[in-house]
Amino acid sequence: MVTPAVRVEGLEHTFRQKGREVRALDRVDLEVGEGEFVALVGPSGCGKSTLLRVLAGLLVPTGGSAEVGGVSAVGRPGLVAFMPQKDLLLPWRRALANAALGLEVHGVPRKEARARARALFGVFGLEGFEQAWPVQMSGGMRQRLALLRTFLVPSRVLLLDEPFGALDAITRRGMHAWLQAVLALEPRTVLLVTHDVEEALVLADRVVVMSPRPGRLVEEVAAPFPRAREPGIVTSPGFVAAKARVLAALGEGGGTLAEAGEERRAPGA
Repeated sequence: MVTPAVRVEGLEHTFRQKGREVRALDRVDLEVGEGEFVALVGPSGCGKSTLLRVLAGLLVPTGGSAEVGGVSAVGRPGLVAFMPQKDLLLPWRRALANAALGLEVHGVPRKEARARARALFGVFGLEGFEQAWPVQMSGGMRQRLALLRTFLVPSRVLLLDEPFGALDAITRRGMHAWLQAVLALEPRTVLLVTHDVEEALVLADRVVVMSPRPGRLVEEVAAPFPRAREPGIVTSPGFVAAKARVLAALGEGGGTLAEAGEERRAPGA
């Protein structure tokens, strides 16, 4: 039996905030196969980001299990490469130094880490900006740099928490094409949180819909076309039908997609 890249079973979590309990996740079961790209969508505060934080080893759940490659991820950071909602680039480190940070944290000597990072600057569309400060870079370039740093972390599993949420629509479409090209060159298992249903269906193999808090999995919709996908695919009948299924599941769950800013403020996001 093949061990899935990611597995959560009966996952539950309750936040305690200002004397009250907020139940974020309720008996969530999910498996992601090796090399699969899965997107999580759902209303604000339904526990999408909470699920990623558990898998990243940054949050100990109140119940259930979470595994990466058959190993428990509970309270164990370092099993995955995790990119949170903000790029979190260090303003006092130049682009190359920021990109190499994850490798350095994992014990790779600085010179080797920066050499490995430099070798991928062209792949990530950043060639020539190795010595730029983060403040000198556009939003799209900062996101590519943050993703490069994430890709360099020695893990086959990527957790991406709304990596393109702060970008304008045109830049976001360009980032979709770029990310698909990078994954074609260096395949990884990806679990993506997004509020954008079209983004989920353009990028992922499978879209998992979560209910309002407490978060449960209420629907799974397979993307109708193999990767990689061109932007024009969003008007095809198969894509439109898949999008309608996702939106219907969101509606039946009692919630609608919210603005990314609301999600960031929700304790059970």
